[in-house]
Amino acid sequence: MRVALIGAGRIGRLHGENLVREFPDVELAWVVDVVEGVAARVAQELGVARWATDYTQALADPTVQAVLVCTSTDTHAEIVQAAARAGKHVFCEKPLALDLKEIDETLAAVAQAGVILQVGFHRRFDPHVRRLKELLEQGAVGTPWLLKITSYDPAPPPLAYVRVSGGIFLDMTIHDFDMARYLLGEVTEVYACGAALVDPEIGRAGDADTAAVLLRFKTGALGVITNCRKAVYGHDQRIEVLGEKGAVFLDNPRPHMVVEASAQGYYRPPLHYFFTERYRDAYVAELRAFFDTVREGRTPLVTGWDGKAAVVLGYAAKRSWIEGRPVQLREIDPHWV
Repeated sequence: MRVALIGAGRIGRLHGENLVREFPDVELAWVVDVVEGVAARVAQELGVARWATDYTQALADPTVQAVLVCTSTDTHAEIVQAAARAGKHVFCEKPLALDLKEIDETLAAVAQAGVILQVGFHRRFDPHVRRLKELLEQGAVGTPWLLKITSYDPAPPPLAYVRVSGGIFLDMTIHDFDMARYLLGEVTEVYACGAALVDPEIGRAGDADTAAVLLRFKTGALGVITNCRKAVYGHDQRIEVLGEKGAVFLDNPRPHMVVEASAQGYYRPPLHYFFTERYRDAYVAELRAFFDTVREGRTPLVTGWDGKAAVVLGYAAKRSWIEGRPVQLREIDPHWV
């Protein structure tokens, strides 16, 4: 399989490195980035002969079967639609777009072209999350009653990024929204509150850096998501599900599990600092799933609908925060099931 990487920034480079290192049966044929120096440098470092600043050059290559779209969010819909029209299968980083109409147009273009679209919600592919999901499917807790997701980053992103990210609910919490749907199913109502406690400049940019979200699921279960842009001790990601038969807990995996004990007390290794370390295996697994899905022609684990649903949840949370009330998801999308 020959693949083009479109967007060679931090996440694009991560995918490119994983592809070259982990997939001998997949060839990275093109590296594309709007910054010429970045495209040329990453192509050279990854051993790729062809690079460009215009993604249409890669799409015009008849030997390219699939593309990885890792560009800025505002370009996702345009590139995914163009790739679909060119008959290329697409892996696209989240979110598909910040405009729901654009997302619908993108999903329609993908369906019309008959290509596969997988959205980059990498946490679904984490082996610990997969095990938790298996336990829920096996009935370990019986009927789930309550879901708790903790998601803290070690440091906030640059203000320039915050201003174009769509806000914390569409940039950070969006992963937790997808995780909630993956574990417990569809959400019908959201109640959110937020504050700029880490950096007042984030508040002046119209965003929050600390948030709490209450979810009501279609089953009647409840969910709680807590987010913060800054946890000085590392990347904190925990999940708990309580049900009629008991509970399942996913704590933070650490670089190693050796605990030291002395007269001074117990010492455990610190958390992984950021998502690139915490989810290293998950990023490889999601690419493997994408390539296998393309080869086998089956439905991906993370579909275009999943990509849209997380954005709908993000807008519901944003409206709830602004208006100070619970928001039904059908207020955001009249067709919500």
